[in-house]
Amino acid sequence: MYTYSTAIEMAINAQELTITSTVLEREVTCTLLMPDNAGIEPLHLLLLNDGQEIENLTLTHTLENLYDRNCLKPVLIVAIHAGDDRIQEYGIAGQPDYKKRGSKANLYTQFIVTELLPEIHKATDIEHFESTAFAGFSLGGLTAMDIAWNNPELFDKVGAFSASFWWRSKDLSKGYTEADRLMHAQIAATEGKPALKFWLQTGTKDETADRNKNGIIDSIDDAIDIIKALEAKGYTRPADIQYLEVVGGSHDTETWGKAMPKFLQWAFGK
Repeated sequence: MYTYSTAIEMAINAQELTITSTVLEREVTCTLLMPDNAGIEPLHLLLLNDGQEIENLTLTHTLENLYDRNCLKPVLIVAIHAGDDRIQEYGIAGQPDYKKRGSKANLYTQFIVTELLPEIHKATDIEHFESTAFAGFSLGGLTAMDIAWNNPELFDKVGAFSASFWWRSKDLSKGYTEADRLMHAQIAATEGKPALKFWLQTGTKDETADRNKNGIIDSIDDAIDIIKALEAKGYTRPADIQYLEVVGGSHDTETWGKAMPKFLQWAFGK
């Protein structure tokens, strides 16, 4: 069952889409943002985890500014609101972490592939988008990376803002090594090289933890190691991988909102 309601029209048109998901056994709310002139040029698609944060990200203002300056190709943004069970639906599909979090990540992946994307095509009457990106923040960034990595026939680009690349299969006190990080291990174990491009962001104040006592916070170490794992697969910088380290940036929507224009122009810029 699908229901729609249209918000006040601005330079950016906003719609709310509610999907009664059989896979997740709950209603999933999505906010759809599209420029007024959509349809004049080919349309791109961005799925965004934690879509309930779009106001805190000042995303509409960012989009209006980029379109006003003619910096952005037309893009439909589908901001997927997280549910109450976010900590279980997000993560690495089929591989819960050492605390058994992410136990429903495989179902969330199934929802994206079998329910959300088909409904977007149906709602927009667009069979083929010029490109499709998936992005998210923190655990939502890890999830976007995992889903795109395993479905490269559906996605072209990934945006990972302060992604939880620390997500691991073993507790630090239980003999943990860097090989226990789930996304790093998945990249290394994957046959071939998925046809994807990657945009990663961290902030120098994302956290204070420093597992290996090297003077670099874990979020930066983990992101850099993701880049190294990608380079080992044959991806190159800057052609395939972009990395933004925000000096003074924190693990919050204010920092991610400020970084958003750089991501959007990388993914869909004119």
